[in-house]
Amino acid sequence: MSFRSSSSSTRVFQAIALGVILLATYLIPKVVRWRNRMAKLNAIPTVGNSGFFSSYISARRFKDHAPEIIQEGYRKASLFYPGQAFKVPLPDRWHVIVSGEEMVNDLKKASDFDVSFDDATSETMQTEYTLGKDAKNPYTIPVVRSSLTRALPSQFHDLQDEIEASFNDLIPAKETEWMKVSMLSTVMKLVSRTSNRFFVGLPLCRDPDYVDLNINFTIDAFNGATTLRHYPGFLKPLVRQFLTNVPECMARAQKHLAPIIEERLAKEKTYGTLDWPDKPNDLITWLLDEAHVQGNGKRPEDIVTKTVHYVILVNFAAIHTTSITFTNTIYYLAANPEIADPLREEINSTLQELGWTKGAMGKMIKLDSFLKETQRLTGVSGLSMDRMVLRDFTFSNGTVVPAGTIVGTALYGLHHDEAHYDDPETFRPFRFSAVREHDGENLKHQMVAIDPSFGLFGGGRHMCPGRFFAVNEIKALIAHVLLTYDVKFEDDKGVPPPVWNGAAYSPNRSAEVMFRKRAEA
Repeated sequence: MSFRSSSSSTRVFQAIALGVILLATYLIPKVVRWRNRMAKLNAIPTVGNSGFFSSYISARRFKDHAPEIIQEGYRKASLFYPGQAFKVPLPDRWHVIVSGEEMVNDLKKASDFDVSFDDATSETMQTEYTLGKDAKNPYTIPVVRSSLTRALPSQFHDLQDEIEASFNDLIPAKETEWMKVSMLSTVMKLVSRTSNRFFVGLPLCRDPDYVDLNINFTIDAFNGATTLRHYPGFLKPLVRQFLTNVPECMARAQKHLAPIIEERLAKEKTYGTLDWPDKPNDLITWLLDEAHVQGNGKRPEDIVTKTVHYVILVNFAAIHTTSITFTNTIYYLAANPEIADPLREEINSTLQELGWTKGAMGKMIKLDSFLKETQRLTGVSGLSMDRMVLRDFTFSNGTVVPAGTIVGTALYGLHHDEAHYDDPETFRPFRFSAVREHDGENLKHQMVAIDPSFGLFGGGRHMCPGRFFAVNEIKALIAHVLLTYDVKFEDDKGVPPPVWNGAAYSPNRSAEVMFRKRAEA
């Protein structure tokens, strides 16, 4: 009896010992890696609290006061912090922010094997849960960068036609009275229609359910990402079921887009060629052609489903940023009515010479300056060029950012830097057009140009590929507003306060703008 008891105790002891060894084998390396990572992060100065518990207080403050915190870090980095880098606590991680030309250029030139744009986007947008598993795809970037941009001159008339039609439907103002318009919600409908006239054409671009689908998918994805970042990985699939509607949205999109895609694939078979008669020159065509090229003449079996998803993803990117940018511009126009006449004079003279064309948009340098200046002061985020560090990355000044950290640039600080902008807090609508009048400066200060002091579109190889389409679309929208309407705020209010959610910026969501049809229109 005692022998069996001793044997049993031995086995229990051996099992416990084995468990301890296995646990130690698993935990000790993780603890060592965590300590090494934290030692590298601790070497980077913190704006706010850096303690285990106190950092959550600073993370909560960053949610509502990100611009002030980014600006504080940017100024301290240039004055006190060696290396010009700092970090801020977020609820789920540390975010390292770099400034100064040297460090920003290091990040622009860094290899995708060291720092990843895609992985940073996946983390911040929680793409697997908010945008679906096809969010990472090989087709959309080359299509937007090449096919979409090349098609803009030849199809600009269609874009302008839809702008006129959508404004007539959504803002039917009269000459005799002012019409009050809830701006952001209306702008999203305008942008969805005009963008999709280019993406999928008539009549789908005007279909109310299709417009609603694209708008709500955009809103749902951003709201879902914000919430999902607060949950651990094992809970996210469950949380997704209650917070996002990706499957439902894709089903709706399938209903609208699949028959169009299937019809085009059928015509390819009928004619035995990709270049069949009267083939539309739109996003669906470009995506199908790109899939054919990348597949060496053979598309995936689920090409219809994938193409549907890709069209919705391009809409997601286009509607969000363009709506924010256009809404901000209208707010500044309504708050500064004195700039309307100089802009109208430029627009009218250019249109008399070139008509409603992409070339005309390029010659409207005052309009370009007005748009660029509003985005300098607002933008879509306080940070830019976010990258996920895949392996410890050492900047040229010796600053080390450990693997698993998201690093970005201080966009808000850059755009409010006195070293780059005279009186940076003041709105000067023709700040950039005045500079472009000097010899050799005409192209350098365009909104879409590569400019180290203007980071709205990011930088390096991942600079926004859709910026040419977006800027031309917004110029055409603003030009139409200026020639067709008078706009103002009721009681001559200034620009309404924006909404900040961490570094993410949104124009005031409830502000209304007064529109009145101009007699000259």
